[in-house]
Amino acid sequence: MRSKTFLLVSALALAFTLNACSGSAATPSAATPATATPSTATTTTEHNLTVTGNGTVYLTPDIAYIYVGVHTDDPDIAQAVDRNNTQAQAVVDALKNMGVAATDIQTINFSVWSSQQNDPKTNQPSGYTYMVDNTVYITVRDLTKLERLLDTVVRAGANNINSIQFDVADKTAALAEARQKAMDNAASLAQELAGIAGVQLAEIQNISYTDYSAAPYYGMGGGGAGAVPNASVPIQPGQSQVSVTVSVTYEIK
Repeated sequence: MRSKTFLLVSALALAFTLNACSGSAATPSAATPATATPSTATTTTEHNLTVTGNGTVYLTPDIAYIYVGVHTDDPDIAQAVDRNNTQAQAVVDALKNMGVAATDIQTINFSVWSSQQNDPKTNQPSGYTYMVDNTVYITVRDLTKLERLLDTVVRAGANNINSIQFDVADKTAALAEARQKAMDNAASLAQELAGIAGVQLAEIQNISYTDYSAAPYYGMGGGGAGAVPNASVPIQPGQSQVSVTVSVTYEIK
């Protein structure tokens, strides 16, 4: 009996050992990582056509801007300034008497400087000459008075007149017309190029534009207290112009 019992206990121990080994092998040692699916990027290439269009509108000027100045020089600085003040005030008074508003007369320069003088025989310094300039910027709103105004200011003491520039006071409508012409010009050119290239125009992607105004100008005088030219100068305003340039980018397909 003792031997049978021993054999049974041994068999049971062996069976337990095998079962333990079998359960340990069935258990996974670590979690299996997930596999990522790669994404696919799609690249789209846009095709564009950029053209430049121009539009110009011509106008008859109705306003003018003038620089009118008085120049004096004298070995005595006080005398140079006094003479200049007298002449400049006379010019301003003459302008106002012609109906030019005070708001249309603006002083833009008053300067005094000296120039060393040399004796012509010895070429040694002999003193100084003091020069004074007073310049006003005038807006002339009635061009029918322009020629008479120039004659008046010269006779009043002005001896320097520069940059008579003509313009149009209100260019709003002209600029709108010029922009329309520029866009029409750009559209026509884009259609022409697209037809040559065998492509079709799609939506406009970008628009940029610049305005440009050009006006003729004239000048007379150049300084010197005694320089009083014949002021019966015929002035022709001619034509001014406004121009617009547009850059338009179309998508093509």
